[in-house]
Amino acid sequence: MRAMVWFRRDLRVADNRALSAAAHDADQLVAVYFVTPAQWKSHNDAPAKISFWLKNVQCLKIELQRLNIPLLIFEVADFSLVPSIIEEKCRQLNCTGLYFNQEYEVNEAARDGSVIALLKNAEITCKTFHDRILIEPGAVLTGQGKPYTVFTPFRNNWAKKIVETDTSVLPVPKPAEKISDLECCGHEILNDYIEPFSEDFWPVGEKAAQKRLAEFCGQKLAAYSQTRDLPALDGTSRLSGYLTAGVLSPRQCFSALNQANNASDKLPDFTSSAGVWLNELIWRDFYHHVMVAFPRVGKGYPFQLATERISWLYDKKHLLAWQNGLTGYPIVDAAMRQLKQTGWMHNRLRMVAAMFLSKHLLHDWRFGERWFMQNLVDGELASNNGGWQWSASTGTDAAPYFRVFNPFSQSKKFDKDGVFIRQYCPELENIPAKALHDPMLLQAEVKKRGLGYPAPLVEHAFARNRAIEAFRK
Repeated sequence: MRAMVWFRRDLRVADNRALSAAAHDADQLVAVYFVTPAQWKSHNDAPAKISFWLKNVQCLKIELQRLNIPLLIFEVADFSLVPSIIEEKCRQLNCTGLYFNQEYEVNEAARDGSVIALLKNAEITCKTFHDRILIEPGAVLTGQGKPYTVFTPFRNNWAKKIVETDTSVLPVPKPAEKISDLECCGHEILNDYIEPFSEDFWPVGEKAAQKRLAEFCGQKLAAYSQTRDLPALDGTSRLSGYLTAGVLSPRQCFSALNQANNASDKLPDFTSSAGVWLNELIWRDFYHHVMVAFPRVGKGYPFQLATERISWLYDKKHLLAWQNGLTGYPIVDAAMRQLKQTGWMHNRLRMVAAMFLSKHLLHDWRFGERWFMQNLVDGELASNNGGWQWSASTGTDAAPYFRVFNPFSQSKKFDKDGVFIRQYCPELENIPAKALHDPMLLQAEVKKRGLGYPAPLVEHAFARNRAIEAFRK
């Protein structure tokens, strides 16, 4: 038997459910990958993210070659031609089965449905697998059989379900029987879309991802609950980009967590460092479950439909100032500049920056959601949308609308000495730390030193009251 494995955002050979199943069922394997530039554009995928993906596809090719699996790459504008090409190639290459891991977004699910229907008519077996999150969507429900809309009860039920779920990490499959008359093709296409990105920040390949996971669990996990909110420290896992591209599986993360937790059969206490990190993996599951149960959140609509009545403002100068890190709030500006320079933003600062746009500037959260996707290497629809709607108080389990972070208070608490701020706002290098967390002192120092740093776009107390009133109305 010869089978085809369709790679998408699962760019690895270790612990890949579809690849392992295909290797078990078939003697010979062929792999395919599609480059879809128009689809990327419509999804606001960041050039850095696309480059990171495609660099990992190049690494995947090498790993597949070791397994005697040729990787064929095809370029199409969008998803519409994918089904017909897959059917054609399955016929040409005498593949009796197609194997792939499921994706849960609306466009991706529709594409996969079309492929399944077309192959069924062609009498070609199609096998799909849940691989992207730890527990598949729809498997964690309330007592009434409904999806959860609040995180904590979801987590409590998730913790019961995970012990019944197969979270085993599958090894790299053994090499397949070599196909003598078929070579890799289409790989020159990748170079057309690979742009420079921060490879020091995001080294590519499975080995790099696994190394980062091992280093995090071995060196940082024990102090994670104390360091995760401090952006000046390298205290987070920085694995999100690998999870988004599928270079690393959530099961590999869960397994490494268990090993670091002394291989305990019990989940760590959620207040412990291991438990706090596990919480992040569960949030990722939660937002994917929400996206599948309530597909409107992936179509530009708020989860809380009543919030469509909010009278959002729009000021192009304010929006551009936020995007470029020129708001006059140092912690917000440092965060936004980190995003542009590295393709990543510290999780605490994502909340601060998102709440600043949606509450202080009272701009529609969708402007921010789109901007993050256009710049993040780890931009993933479910998590990005969930985080933005939480911050803007429009989503599931949302922050109460009257919660409006004071960025100066946030920086004083989480960047007390101003180390992170000075790293990304070098014009403030000589400003005393105390002034970085006080708008009046900051402006006095800026004026005294003749710096070009802007005054705050809006005063905090005024902005807070305006946001609360807009939500109340």
